[in-house]
Amino acid sequence: MARAPTKPAERSSTSRERLREALLATVDTGASVTLRELSSAAGISEKDIAQHLEHLARSLKNEGFRLEVEPASCIACEHVFKDRRRYTTPGACPACRSERVAPPSFWLRAQNRKKTDDAT
Repeated sequence: MARAPTKPAERSSTSRERLREALLATVDTGASVTLRELSSAAGISEKDIAQHLEHLARSLKNEGFRLEVEPASCIACEHVFKDRRRYTTPGACPACRSERVAPPSFWLRAQNRKKTDDAT
């Protein structure tokens, strides 16, 4: 006997909006979050998070926030991937070739917006 297909639950917001809300929570708490934590909060895969973060970094900048990144680091030799521009976790350490790499973490910081004087 075949099972009847189940209908997925409807979502009221997009995955990018849920990711944005998870990042905005870091402003209040001051805590950083990893790709795995963001994936869990937004309900999307870790691979898709990095692509969404690139877009959100630009759009949140217009709202007065800056996406801060604590770079990935090697657990074996403590090499820090400080010049890496991608938001994903590296596969291996270039210094010792270890595959035990701690993922990058992310948080939002409120920027001070400069006011322009129109009265000059």
